[in-house]
Amino acid sequence: MEEYQAKINTGMETSSNNKLSLRPLSEKGHQPPSWLSSQENLRPTPNKADAINQKFLVNTLNRIHFLDGYVLFQFSHIKYKEALLLKAYPKPCRDEVGYFRLSRSDAGDLDIREYEFSHFIIDDGRSMIVVPATFKGIDKNEIRVQLPASGYMTGQRNAKRFTCKDINVQMIQNGFRANGNLLDYNPSGFRVKVKSENSSSFLWFNSEVPAIIHLQNEEDMFFSGLCLCIRQVGNSKNREVVLAPINKRWVPPNKRQFRHVRQKLVPPPTVIFRHPILRKKVQLEIYDITSLGFSVIEMNEERTLMPGMHMPELIIRFSGGMEITCNAQVIYSVKNENHTRSGLSILDMGVNDYSALTQILANAKETSVYVSNSTDMDALWEFFFDTGFLYPKKYRLLQANKEILKETYQKLYQNNPEIAKQFVYQKNGKIYGYISAIRAYERSWMIHHFAARSVNSRRNGFTVLYQIIHYLYDLARLPSAKMDYAMFYFRPENKFPDRVFGGFARKLGNPNVCSLDLFAYLSYPAISLGIRLPDGWSLKECTSSDLGKLDRYYRHSSGGLLVDALCLEKDYSDEEPLGEIYSRLGLIREWKIYALKFEDVLNAVLVVNQSEFGINFSELLRGIKVIVTNPENLPWNILSIGISQLIGVYGSNRVPLLVYPFEYVKDKNVPYEKQYQLWIMNTRFGNEYMQFAENKFKDVH
Repeated sequence: MEEYQAKINTGMETSSNNKLSLRPLSEKGHQPPSWLSSQENLRPTPNKADAINQKFLVNTLNRIHFLDGYVLFQFSHIKYKEALLLKAYPKPCRDEVGYFRLSRSDAGDLDIREYEFSHFIIDDGRSMIVVPATFKGIDKNEIRVQLPASGYMTGQRNAKRFTCKDINVQMIQNGFRANGNLLDYNPSGFRVKVKSENSSSFLWFNSEVPAIIHLQNEEDMFFSGLCLCIRQVGNSKNREVVLAPINKRWVPPNKRQFRHVRQKLVPPPTVIFRHPILRKKVQLEIYDITSLGFSVIEMNEERTLMPGMHMPELIIRFSGGMEITCNAQVIYSVKNENHTRSGLSILDMGVNDYSALTQILANAKETSVYVSNSTDMDALWEFFFDTGFLYPKKYRLLQANKEILKETYQKLYQNNPEIAKQFVYQKNGKIYGYISAIRAYERSWMIHHFAARSVNSRRNGFTVLYQIIHYLYDLARLPSAKMDYAMFYFRPENKFPDRVFGGFARKLGNPNVCSLDLFAYLSYPAISLGIRLPDGWSLKECTSSDLGKLDRYYRHSSGGLLVDALCLEKDYSDEEPLGEIYSRLGLIREWKIYALKFEDVLNAVLVVNQSEFGINFSELLRGIKVIVTNPENLPWNILSIGISQLIGVYGSNRVPLLVYPFEYVKDKNVPYEKQYQLWIMNTRFGNEYMQFAENKFKDVH
């Protein structure tokens, strides 16, 4: 109630009939209830106040009654001129007589025979209405007053102040800690009532130094930031403190160096959310928007958003009724003459919601490159064959299962699952460029199916690749995407991916950020050799110790990201396993890890990947990845026996093998079909790659 501490003089006289008489205090030295406070008289200055009529007063009192609110009655001590503020709850009002209820304990615990009634005050959050009513009587806990012909509205705030309930507050400053509740709020500041912990005292609190303030409801913490004490009242254990946030602009986590141009959509979408402090639904019009942020405008006197405030569930509704859900935080508020523009950063959203948003924004720019949720499959197959992406040798390996292949692609790229996304460059129903990405491991996405054909000398491969790089760059910031790593297999002789992927790894020169590992690819006959491993050799599922040895070998041989990206030794037990997500979508994605050892020496690790047939045309997710950890002492025939014991799960004539390091296959004179470079990037370093990509693609955007 710090606003009521201002001294406002008017010279309005109160009637001598306004004296009240309640029963005497029961005890000497009895303290007033907590809702009473000693104040100076609050009186409006006529030339700084707006008059309001009696009809407005009656309607306002009825609204307060309907909302279970209260007004403040002010009494003035006859001798000492001290003021007391007393909560009074209005009853339904029809005419010029108003009835107000006091609680029985409040009415009985205070003797105000030494006080006279002055006026009552209505605080609507933005302004204060002072009503110089005439006291008419009191009956037990009910006060009756004559409403005047007019009252006065004064003390108008720049922004409305909202009364708060059930918001917990924690105040921390060095060794001082206090807990309590939020009393009222507006975006410029808020008032809290806190009690210091048993081990703390407000004598330790320095009002000139910022304190960390946590605001929390029963669901989660929605604000944590530095605030400065504006004023405080109370003792060494309990205080009411008015606090103002210091940070006017918050830096979002994983700040992006490269941003899309904000777009103004027509008609504008709206944002709908439950305000964490006001506990009510708020609906605002979006001023402009990008794939991971937007801004809204509020009138200054009605603004509710505060930088740093977190909304865990926010709905963006577009014309036509389409809605997407996200998790957002206010990162800045800029106040203009009549309105305030607040920017919100999207912290998280589902992969499909993110795809839908990028699709809407792409359509608004009338681009032919977009994330496709439902591609014409006939056009896509025609594109694959026409571009030579499905060349004769590859098709010969796939053709026996073409119906399964069609069904798989229907599930992946027609039904819009969250584990696979595709970018299409298309004009008049014809596809000219195509690239897709799939969530291959628990926290790794793999880019594949990259093909393009030219039209009017335009390099469509660059166009779609540039778009998916931007898409994945933003997607990696969303926790729901589970995208710690991006992967891409390419042939070393393929100059285009070698420039845009391999070129970055070589230029950066830091395999902890982006690595290149060369694999040998060979097709292994899916027949059992019928031979057991020689004595001393074993093939069993990997233990933690085996994975530790693998990690040590790989760090010394490559120093890259392969082991991390395959998520072989990470525990993600708090998340839905990737295999269960695929199964829910009617697909298969599993892998098991085996250790080939001689006595206690680890010689190789075999990752048996299983997936739906044709998810990757080269079957890179449906084969065995072999990492040889002891190349000098592992004969190829021993490794072959181990492989033959694992191929029964595939049920096909031949099983693709990817063997690392490539030199092992070469040194053992093992025939291989081709080489693959495996490019892996830690997505936390997306800014570095985007700088590289912007230079590479500067002529296509």
